[in-house]
Amino acid sequence: MTWELLFTLINAVVVPAWLLLVLGPTWRTTQIVVHSGIYPLALGSIYAICLIASLFFGVSSDGVGFTSIAGVSALFDHPNGVIIGWSHYLVFDLFVGAWIGRDAMRRGLPHLAVAPCLIATFIFGPVGLLAYMLVRFSRGQGISLFETGQDER
Repeated sequence: MTWELLFTLINAVVVPAWLLLVLGPTWRTTQIVVHSGIYPLALGSIYAICLIASLFFGVSSDGVGFTSIAGVSALFDHPNGVIIGWSHYLVFDLFVGAWIGRDAMRRGLPHLAVAPCLIATFIFGPVGLLAYMLVRFSRGQGISLFETGQDER
């Protein structure tokens, strides 16, 4: 398998989860697929394998490390490093998107207000989370991350 094919595959794998979050947030399939550990385990496994290959088996550029900007830049000088970084983004963005979906349902927020935030999270990560927090705030829901019904403002 080439690096390009792996990159294409991990990109393609997350699209169904995002489509489910945006188009069918209450569907049983969304609950089973997106809100389970399937995606974090699958993408996390790819991430872990590539990270181990980089750190311990030399599948990386020279000078890779996490203690300097030069070391981190070196990580992305090799296709394996790009896969590591990209799978990291994909799993965390999807995790945040799934949380947004669950949180919005718990709070009774209209999906039409939340869907653009999910799309923004898929494309721009933290910008989507910021947009969601602004939607919540504008609807009097506060910005706290408590999920237990505690005082949230």
